[in-house]
Amino acid sequence: MIVGRKTEQALLKKAFESDKSEFIAVYGRRRVGKTFLVRETFDYNFTFQHSGVAQLSMREQLKFFRESLLRSGSKCKTIPKDWTEAFHRLEELITTSSEPKKVVFIDETPWMDTPRSGFITALEYFWNTFASARKDVMLIICGSATSWIINKVLKNHGGLHNRITLRISLQPFTLGECKEYADSINLPATCHDIVEYYMVIGGVAFYWTMIDPAKSVAQNIDQMIFSSTGQLHNEFNELYDSLFSNPEPYLRIINSLGDNRAGLTRKELINKVSMKSGSQTTRLLEDLEECGFIAKTGSYGKKINDQRYKIIDSFTLFYFQFLKGGKTTDPEFWVHNYLSPKRYSWAGVAFERVCLQHISQIKNKLGIAGVATNAYSWQTKEDGDGAQIDLILERADNIINICEIKFSASKFNMDKNTMESLMHKAERFMTVTKTRKAIHLTMITTYGILQNAYSNQINSEITAEDLFS
Repeated sequence: MIVGRKTEQALLKKAFESDKSEFIAVYGRRRVGKTFLVRETFDYNFTFQHSGVAQLSMREQLKFFRESLLRSGSKCKTIPKDWTEAFHRLEELITTSSEPKKVVFIDETPWMDTPRSGFITALEYFWNTFASARKDVMLIICGSATSWIINKVLKNHGGLHNRITLRISLQPFTLGECKEYADSINLPATCHDIVEYYMVIGGVAFYWTMIDPAKSVAQNIDQMIFSSTGQLHNEFNELYDSLFSNPEPYLRIINSLGDNRAGLTRKELINKVSMKSGSQTTRLLEDLEECGFIAKTGSYGKKINDQRYKIIDSFTLFYFQFLKGGKTTDPEFWVHNYLSPKRYSWAGVAFERVCLQHISQIKNKLGIAGVATNAYSWQTKEDGDGAQIDLILERADNIINICEIKFSASKFNMDKNTMESLMHKAERFMTVTKTRKAIHLTMITTYGILQNAYSNQINSEITAEDLFS
């Protein structure tokens, strides 16, 4: 049973019912559920289905393609001499099919494009001269190597330029979808438990299948990540290797951002990584954004060049804090450090990133889902009086929500020091930006805030449970 993905399934079904041939690209990070989405949507029924295999030669790729053709009804048993011949056999298979819509699903397509193989040229020829000339072909290419699909297909300046009729960038689950999945497998997890899992593994569908319902959150994190036999123990390097044919420049960016909680501007990042400003850097950053590893946030009142890039991927953040450089060999590290100051320090940043991935849910709770809103971060060092604000929501109804994000194990105690700090940030923001819009103070916490004399000065509050809407 598939959880969530209602929008994506609706798009695929609409394309299936189209009166013309469709060329569809489904892409996204490793283990996010791309293959499962396509197979479930079409109930595992395809005119032709094939998956590329990692790190094989062109001849070996063609051999496996031949096997897929045979399983689908092709009669020719020889190995195609090149991709042009391979796609010609696929044309013959489609021509003889009696199905009203011929669904062709080629998974892990990037692995098939080996050096000097002519794969892209053959794919172009297949689509432009055969499939697009018919009304009954639905070609779906899919892969984890997102940079390949973006740069070789979506941004193709040759024969595939503007040929994609539908692109689905499959993103990780939201908290609400994770809750739906947890319920579907009878996982006895509270909303707080799900937030804790999300802060570590994000919404990557396959990661959630590793959770053992009989174990606690801490035990599951140890089992998945800190145990030497855990399925995610070496996930970091495998993740970036699977997405990018040359992961090194991407990892340089990620490593630089991993050391900076507040993020870096493009200029700061270029200087730190020693890159050249230009189209190559733009492509690297766009690829990382498309994969959901980083996000850029505008700085209120600043130019677009002052946008700050931050790591938004939960697992990557967790890796830098607890795993990079072999920081521990303790297979029960999370259980042993669950109440440690280091964990609480990390949780504050991780919960902030979870909130940034759920802006629409925050808007919904504030009752401004239909109001045009821009999200920013903000910081200043003017006059030597520094201040930093986690999240600013500038609304078209002339109100600005200054949001303070706090993670805690129980209701947050809004004491005098916290209130004075928040008021100071608001005062500095108004002074420096000279805004004339009304300022609303908003607290985003795990369980809400304790009611006392200071909490009355908060205009609105949002809890972790509100992020599930």
